[in-house]
Amino acid sequence: MGLLSYGFFSVLSIMYHILPYTYDRAKMIGVEVKPSAKAHKKIDVFKNGKLIASVGDTRYKDFPTYVKEAGMAYALKRRELYYKRHKDEGLAGKMAMELLW
Repeated sequence: MGLLSYGFFSVLSIMYHILPYTYDRAKMIGVEVKPSAKAHKKIDVFKNGKLIASVGDTRYKDFPTYVKEAGMAYALKRRELYYKRHKDEGLAGKMAMELLW
């Protein structure tokens, strides 16, 4: 957890814990992932040391989270629905699908 300060206000930010599923997927497609420095983003994706995308909204669940919390059958249904909603979303969308779903 980190503490962000905005003038007189402080906001507690919760950093997304990258799961082994995402690290494995990143290795398969030749990218590196790190917890995102951007608010409400789960991961920053790097190729050859250069940031190429910030993906995943911390306010929403992803495939490995659904598997962990509700089981594989439910997670597969959520994945199917995610794919239907998020096709053709450019590089960030492709990275989100590859790494989080």
